[in-house]
Amino acid sequence: MTPYKVFIVGHEGTTGLRIHERLSDRKDIELLATADEDRKNVEAIKEVAKRADIVFLCLPDAASKEIMASIGELPCKVIDTSTAFRTASDWAYGFPELGESYKTAIATEKHIANPGCHASGMIACIAPLVKAGLVPTDYPFTITSLTGYSGGGKKMIGQYESEPKDYFLYAPRQYGLSQQHKHLPEVQHVCGLSEAPIFIPIVDDYYSGMEVTVGIHSRLCRKLISIDKVQQVLEDFYKDSTI
Repeated sequence: MTPYKVFIVGHEGTTGLRIHERLSDRKDIELLATADEDRKNVEAIKEVAKRADIVFLCLPDAASKEIMASIGELPCKVIDTSTAFRTASDWAYGFPELGESYKTAIATEKHIANPGCHASGMIACIAPLVKAGLVPTDYPFTITSLTGYSGGGKKMIGQYESEPKDYFLYAPRQYGLSQQHKHLPEVQHVCGLSEAPIFIPIVDDYYSGMEVTVGIHSRLCRKLISIDKVQQVLEDFYKDSTI
């Protein structure tokens, strides 16, 4: 079997490193790369992408858009990990557990937007309830999400792992309280919400992992709702998934 040729653009960042670690020992995958001095050279990136079957873009939004302007017409499949294309109509959204249409799009479309971390948890909880008609699309969701510091990238990892570190890093910290968090547009888009949720992200003193909590007031719901009903809806929705 000919190995898949995979090119990770931005493999020196947190996300790119994790993908590289997971793929590096695979015998069915050949990892491609530019020379170190060309890792930000758009033309050099394009030349490597021409040989790739799959390209992962692990870059900030603006850089992803710049690279896509160069390689978008190439035959390779592109998986972008930024927020740049998550609500774009011509990109598949990489959440196959949401239904057959998502699975088909991921399998057949050239360009796939990888969901955000907080967004994945929020969508996983909300989308089934909206689709089942338990909650209306204008429901005023308030959501908290506790996350480890690795999601903040190299700078935040350095802050938390430095010795001695600032005393305030030992306790959970809210951030992004302006309700402009970059994951909110995709949550609203994918779940079909007419209003964005109020979202309270919290970073804590552990490396990786996330717990998302979605509160629901039964008096604001369209149907009679209970803990058992919510659990049944979620179980039915994800019965064919490994989520």
